[in-house]
Amino acid sequence: MADEEVLLTRSGLEKMEKELFFLKSVKRKEIAARIKDAITYGDISDNSEYEDAKNEQAFVEGRIITLEKILRRARILEKGDSNNYVTVGSTVRLKDVEMDRECTYTIVGTAEADPGDSKISNESPVGKAILGLSTGDEVEVKVPAGSLKYRILEIS
Repeated sequence: MADEEVLLTRSGLEKMEKELFFLKSVKRKEIAARIKDAITYGDISDNSEYEDAKNEQAFVEGRIITLEKILRRARILEKGDSNNYVTVGSTVRLKDVEMDRECTYTIVGTAEADPGDSKISNESPVGKAILGLSTGDEVEVKVPAGSLKYRILEIS
């Protein structure tokens, strides 16, 4: 797993690079200043400001390590000219056949997935089920709440 590549879109790569730069160049300095200031309050063994700053520092350093690992193993997904079938990097408009509702998702790698932003992982139930399908295809997807039936309306 340590050598496993991480699939990212170009925009996902840029977003992670910006976050890493911010954490290293801005956030680290802010936290260091908070720690330095908290030390001036006296005994650090019972100093909640110091404890809070140290916890934030640990979180930020952990996030930096995670982002660096992801970026080291990243493989950029270049969307080909063909929109004939669903691939990682495709934006897909689906119709929930039973509920008569439409939704649009972009299929991304696991590290970039953000369902709230309509980016679903290629390893999620829906992402996995629609990979390789074409416009007009229907698929039944087993999800924790039961099963859903989708028709692919458009691939871009």
